[in-house]
Amino acid sequence: MARKILMIDDDRLQHRLIQAHFRHFRVEPYELDWAGTYEEGLERLMSGGYAACLLDFQLGGRDGLQLIREAVGRGCRTPIIFLTAESSQTVDIEAMNAGALDYLVKGEIAPASLERSIRYALKLGETLDALHRLATRDELTGLVNRREFDRLLDAEWTRARSFGHRLALAMVDIDHFKLVNDRRGHPAGDAVLREVARRLRGAVRPVDIVARFGGEEFALVLIEAGPDGARRAALAACEAVRGHAVESGEGPPLELTVSAGWAVAPENAASASELVAAADRALYAAKGQGRNRVAGPGGAQA
Repeated sequence: MARKILMIDDDRLQHRLIQAHFRHFRVEPYELDWAGTYEEGLERLMSGGYAACLLDFQLGGRDGLQLIREAVGRGCRTPIIFLTAESSQTVDIEAMNAGALDYLVKGEIAPASLERSIRYALKLGETLDALHRLATRDELTGLVNRREFDRLLDAEWTRARSFGHRLALAMVDIDHFKLVNDRRGHPAGDAVLREVARRLRGAVRPVDIVARFGGEEFALVLIEAGPDGARRAALAACEAVRGHAVESGEGPPLELTVSAGWAVAPENAASASELVAAADRALYAAKGQGRNRVAGPGGAQA
């Protein structure tokens, strides 16, 4: 199936010229979609359904550079190739600084140069995605890593304060995990961590964030959740592990449990770091009360 390329340009003739160039590509066929306005182009680009985007500098008086900045700011990772009638080096630099991966002057575009630019942007985009994943994901579990968790929690904290929403956090720890490593070995421990991570991801809403906080401890960032939602999410996390044996390679399946502690802002914290500390205190209260349970602020058992 041909990969889809989005062209955002208010000039219908330019769209037809680019479409004609596509028919002369030699290596791989692509399907070209067209958006003629800034608003339509941004909406389609953010849909995530395109392998790459060709973006015009001027869109009916709107700035293509601003569209790149807005899309990138909203998390768009689609490779963007900037199109302009100008050959100024300043425009080239501005486009790259905004987030474009390549730059083409309209009057100089030929089928070969356009195909090369698309292939280059796609390959570079794949490389950048791989580097981004290495920088933000835990290699073992595939969850958000600690550094990315800190960044996302700060971003959600700012958003919650701006809109007057609550923000909840649950900390989850595998009970007696050291015994798994001691008795079954580290490969078994790794298998347990991967499986628990998978179950925690399935226990929360798609909008929530699940991170590997460190070792056998996980963090659940619960978007716009109050005390009831936080408590339910923590209980669901425990239930997802309890009573469901985990395959760990050699030996019989392991019966595992987790403990969880939760806290909510603004009730229990005045900053993101205080929210982490409050949820962590609740977690240690749950473990001190016998493990395999949930505790809230002040150590109250759920």
